[in-house]
Amino acid sequence: MSTSTQKRFAPKLKIKKGDTVIVITGEDRGKSGKVLEVFPSKNTALVAGVRIISKHTKPNAQNQQGGIVKKEAPINISNLMLSVGGKATKVGRKVEDGKSVRIAKSTGEIIK
Repeated sequence: MSTSTQKRFAPKLKIKKGDTVIVITGEDRGKSGKVLEVFPSKNTALVAGVRIISKHTKPNAQNQQGGIVKKEAPINISNLMLSVGGKATKVGRKVEDGKSVRIAKSTGEIIK
């Protein structure tokens, strides 16, 4: 037996860039927004208008003034749920024409 660890593929995420999602738990519960970026290695996503933080910045070439900047912070994907037609839905996968596509479990429709 070898003690080396085997490299495994990360599972496909249920949320992609451009999806509309609803926050299902946490401080921002009930808010919805568009996914700006997904970080699969950290299992987080950046959602517009959700989890706004205040970042203190020093003056630099781009920002002469410095000060406090409000910006979005990544939120764990487990706290997000895909929104189809304004309602949260689970995401399933189905093979069509040899390709795996995402489907909405509540309606059965294909998600882009």
